[in-house]
Amino acid sequence: MPEEEAARSPKQVLKARTQELDNWKKNASRIRSKNLVTGLCIGAFVIGIFGYTILSVKQERILDEIDDEARSRIIRGPRTGANS
Repeated sequence: MPEEEAARSPKQVLKARTQELDNWKKNASRIRSKNLVTGLCIGAFVIGIFGYTILSVKQERILDEIDDEARSRIIRGPRTGANS
């Protein structure tokens, strides 16, 4: 690219750079909107995985508590009129 610029006149180089800048300006909003959509999708995916993980851990704790209650009731034995 530098050899091509050296072979061109300064006016041609300026015109080419101006055209590049115009193309970037035209495409910037489209690229920015695509990046925004991609970012939102990734964010939604991460939040979904986080929510699922929290929910499954909460369910594990509840199941552990139920198991602890069941173990304690088994150890204590059935409630009868004699031991209540």
